[in-house]
Amino acid sequence: MNLFNIIKNKQEYWLVDQIKKEDVPTELYLRDLTDILEDWNHLEIGYLSLLMDEQFENWLLEKRFSKISSIVEYTRNLKEVPETDNQIEWYFLAEGLIDDQEYAELYELCRSGSANKNTKQPIAQVMSSIENELGPEWRQHCYYFKKDGAFAGISIPHIEVGTEDEGRLFYFGVVPELRGKGMGAQIHRISMALLNQFHANYYVGSTDVSNTNMIKIFEKNGCELRDRKGIYKIVR
Repeated sequence: MNLFNIIKNKQEYWLVDQIKKEDVPTELYLRDLTDILEDWNHLEIGYLSLLMDEQFENWLLEKRFSKISSIVEYTRNLKEVPETDNQIEWYFLAEGLIDDQEYAELYELCRSGSANKNTKQPIAQVMSSIENELGPEWRQHCYYFKKDGAFAGISIPHIEVGTEDEGRLFYFGVVPELRGKGMGAQIHRISMALLNQFHANYYVGSTDVSNTNMIKIFEKNGCELRDRKGIYKIVR
């Protein structure tokens, strides 16, 4: 039984996400996580970041994890794709209209001033992570948006690792000068529509509990609260 999704980035880090299932005893989660920690330690990976139900928090703190924050997860069925704003244009990186460096700079701009409390990776490491997690066709997933000829934001829609039809956004963000004007909700709505192109049947999004603006976007676009988890980190 698979109780955790794991994304491995060479020797730098592992991202581990608990898969919540009914009628699974606490002991099974702790046993599987213990095995994961032993492998992580044996292979001398830099750090491990974990999303897990906060009921396990005392156990995790005893195992030298630090709590970073808490996140909420929202979900929405994608059978009925919401209408999109036809004044916004979108492109993807594989078209070659901008290069990887320009996309990285736009990504850096969009994530500036984020309300999420998780420590930001250097942008070069972020771009490497996108390629590592999404595979050789990663540029097909890297979208950017324009309105009136100017950059408005980015999103990176994809199918979650280990699933066939769960749509996720590796990242979604708006340039600073367009925040608070409804642009975030519009780009988020378009991004959910784009997930259909990757054959997603439903969408799952998450954000820090303190990111009230993102929570409002989820709710405005018909997403419903699904779960809450803690963010924990352990470093070698």
